[in-house]
Amino acid sequence: MRTEAAAVEEVAGDASRSLGSTQWVDLVKEPLSEAALLDASRKGDADAFRRLFDEHKDRVYSFALYLSRSETMAKDLTQQTFVCVLARVGEFRGNAKLSTWLYRLVMNLYSDEYRRQRRWMPLTAVRPSQIMSEKSPQEKRFAEMEIALAVKHAIESLKPRLRAAVALKYLDNLSYQEIAEVLGCSIGTVASRLNRGHKLLARSLAYLRSSLQAEE
Repeated sequence: MRTEAAAVEEVAGDASRSLGSTQWVDLVKEPLSEAALLDASRKGDADAFRRLFDEHKDRVYSFALYLSRSETMAKDLTQQTFVCVLARVGEFRGNAKLSTWLYRLVMNLYSDEYRRQRRWMPLTAVRPSQIMSEKSPQEKRFAEMEIALAVKHAIESLKPRLRAAVALKYLDNLSYQEIAEVLGCSIGTVASRLNRGHKLLARSLAYLRSSLQAEE
C-alpha cells in the first residue's frame, strides 16, 4: 500500500514534467467549478488535482520567475508549491481566492530559499538598442519585444519586496487587499511599495520614453 508521501511525490513528479510540455491531454469530462475540483482534491482525486494544476501553473510559474529571476528555480518553486497544495489542500477554506493562497505559498517557499542562500543571483542588465525612427513592420515587432524585455529586466532589478508587489499587481491584477494577504503586510505598506516601485521603474525606463518621443 502506497504511503501518502509516495502519492504526493508521484503527482508532483507528473506536475513537474508537464512544465516542459505543451499542455495536458484534454479530459473528456464536463467542466467542474474550482470549488468542486478543490473538494475532489481533498478527497484524493488525483485527476481533479491535475486539472487545478493545469489551471494555475502558468501564473504560479510567472510569479516564481519574477521573484527568483531564474527559470530553474521558478520551476522548482512551482513544483514545491503544488506539492504543498496536494499535502495541505484540506487547509484551504475558501476565505480568499485560490490564486491568492497559491501566491502566498510561492512567497513563503521563496523566502525560505532566500534565507538559505543569503544572497541574490547576479542580474545581467540588458539594455535594448536605440529604437530607430523609421521601422519596417518586422522591425516594429522586434522593437516591441525589446521594450517588453526592458520592462521585465527593470522589474527584476527592483528589491525583492518591491518586485513582489509590482509583479502581483500587474501579473494577475490583484487588489491591494489581496496583495497584502499574499505579502503578509498592511494595505498601506502595499501602496507604499507600489509607489516606490513605480518611481524606480519610471527612472529606469526613462530612456525608452525619450526614444519613443523622438520617433513621433
